Amino acid sequence: MLAIGTANPTNSIPQDKYADWYFRVTKSEHLANLKEKMKKICLNSGIKKRYLLHTEDTIRDHPELAVHDQPSLNVRQDILAAAMPELVAEAAARAIAEWGRPTSDITHVVFTSYSGLLIPRADLRLVTLLGLRRSVQRTAMNYLGCSSAAAALCVAKDIAGNNHGARVLVAGAEFSLMLFRAPQEDHIENRF
Repeated sequence: MLAIGTANPTNSIPQDKYADWYFRVTKSEHLANLKEKMKKICLNSGIKKRYLLHTEDTIRDHPELAVHDQPSLNVRQDILAAAMPELVAEAAARAIAEWGRPTSDITHVVFTSYSGLLIPRADLRLVTLLGLRRSVQRTAMNYLGCSSAAAALCVAKDIAGNNHGARVLVAGAEFSLMLFRAPQEDHIENRF
């Protein structure tokens, strides 16, 4: 690994305020015990700030995002499609700048995300945004869950090890929007 770049959405919430925000925007403040549990988890997590694509306005405009039995995949995908490629390109550009070589040296792109599948594919959009050669070999790995970045690094290692002179850009995008829902006692994964 020769460089790392990161980028975050502009919307952020301090971790110590997240539980209050989350229960308010999901209209779940009546779940006081659950809210207190979440506050304790947030305070002990070591996380200082959360970056989110979705804002309070987003949830107000699309209440189906917070309701368990409402279809919302299309809305989630639309939000991701608008933000993901540019954020990934921003992070990749930072990594490329740290690496110090021209983008024309990149031979392969491995793109990963559990946060949605975009059409046209996000890896193609990334190649365009970064001005990479059209001949760059692209591999997209979607919906692999929390281990997707590790899997992408393994694929990149194999590509680099089996292709003399290969320069592999690994780009990943993970957004909590795909799992965002109102809290339920039996679905802890929705709270984060």
